[in-house]
Amino acid sequence: MQQAMIIINPASGKADARDYIRSAEEVLQSAGYQVKTHETAGEGDATAFCLQACSEGYDLVVAIGGDGTLHETMNGLADQEHRPALGIVPMGTVNDFARALQIPLNPADAIRTLSSSRTQRVDMGRLNDRLFVNVVAAGSLAGSLSSVTSEDKTRLGFLAYLKEGIKELASNSAHALTITHDGEVWEGSSPLFIAALTNSVGGFEKLAPGAAVDDGLIHCFIVKDLHLLNTVTVSISLLLGNLRNHKDVIYFTAREVSVHSAEPVKTNADGEEGPPLPIRLRTIPRHIRVIVPEQ
Repeated sequence: MQQAMIIINPASGKADARDYIRSAEEVLQSAGYQVKTHETAGEGDATAFCLQACSEGYDLVVAIGGDGTLHETMNGLADQEHRPALGIVPMGTVNDFARALQIPLNPADAIRTLSSSRTQRVDMGRLNDRLFVNVVAAGSLAGSLSSVTSEDKTRLGFLAYLKEGIKELASNSAHALTITHDGEVWEGSSPLFIAALTNSVGGFEKLAPGAAVDDGLIHCFIVKDLHLLNTVTVSISLLLGNLRNHKDVIYFTAREVSVHSAEPVKTNADGEEGPPLPIRLRTIPRHIRVIVPEQ
C-alpha cells in the first residue's frame, strides 16, 4: 500500500485547519494510501516531517497551511534522493503557489484534488543555502512585510500585508543595490526588488503573465521609484499585467541572480523573513512533482 504523510499547520486559515484533517485522510485512504498526520508546533517542524517522509520512502506528502508551511515542507524535499509527490491544501493568507498551479483555493475543493491522477513538475529556486518556491523580495518594503505577525495574518488576512506596506511607502525609503545577472550588472537605488518563479505574487496573479512554473527562469523586477503618488500607476500596471513596461520598473529573466548592498537590507522569502543581503538566487528546473487538478 502506498504511504502518504499530511503535514498541517493548525494555526492556518484563521485557525480552522484542523477541521479538514479527517476529510483529507478519507480522500487519501479512498485513493489507496496509508495515511499518517503530523501537526507543526514551531518553525522548522514541516521541514523535519518532510525529511522523515523522504527518508522513509513515502509516496506523497500533503501540506495543509499557508505559503510559509509550504515553503518549509518543500525545503524538506531539497537534494533528497527520494522525493515524494506533493499535494497542497491552501489555508493561508495569499496562497501564491496554489494560485499559480490553479489548485482550488477553497480547502474542501483542494482536498478533493488530492485524488487527481495528474501531476506537474515544477521549478524550485535556491536562495543561498535554502529553497524558495514562489518569490524573494529585497528592500525596505520587503523587510516591513516580514514584520506582519501571525495574529494579524489570521485576523486581517491580506489586509495585514497591505497595512504594513502602506506604512513603509509613506517613508519612501530606498537602498543602494547592485544586481548581477547573466553577466550584466545594474547599480542604483531601489525600495523593492522582486524575484518570482510564478505569475502570482502577493495574491496578484498578473505580476509576470508570461511566467510558467516549469520555464526554468527567475522573473525579476527592479522598482526604481515607489513614492505614494507613483504607487498608483505601479498598482494599475500590476493589475493589468503590464508591470514590466512601467517607466520606473526594470524587468528581466535569468537563471542566476546576485543582489548586494553596502547597507543592511532585509529580504522576504515566500512571505517569511529571509536572510539579509547579499543573496544569490538560482533555479532548480522541474525539481518536484505536484498533484494538480485533472484537465
